[in-house]
Amino acid sequence: MRIASLAEVKAKLSAYLQEIETTGPVVITRNGKAVAILLAPIDDDDLERLLLSRSPRFRSVLSESRASLCAGKGITHASFWKASATRNPGASEVRERPARARAAQQGVPAAVGRRKPKGNPMR
Repeated sequence: MRIASLAEVKAKLSAYLQEIETTGPVVITRNGKAVAILLAPIDDDDLERLLLSRSPRFRSVLSESRASLCAGKGITHASFWKASATRNPGASEVRERPARARAAQQGVPAAVGRRKPKGNPMR
C-alpha cells in the first residue's frame, strides 16, 4: 500500500491508475491526513459491494433489518424460500443461477443499471 499527497495524485492520476491495478490501493492524504483511497475494483460485483458498504441508506436498511431480526420479527431462511416458491413457482431454481445467466436467459444485458454510460448523454 502506498501513501501519496492529493497534489501528487492530481498531477499524476493516470500513472496512479495504472499502478493500483498491479500494486494495490493508494491512500491519498491532504495536510498529512488520509482523505481517500484510490483502488481498482476486481469486477462489477466487487464495485457494487464497495459502493453498498459505504452507502448510508443501505447501512440504515441493514441496521433496521438486524434490529428486527434480533427482536424476533424475522423468518428463517427455509421459510422465506418456501413462501417465495409458493408465490413464485421456480423461485428456488432462479436464485441458484448466477445473475448474469438469468439476465442472458431473459434477454436482458447483464450490465443494465450497473454502470453509467460513458460520454456526454446530452449529445
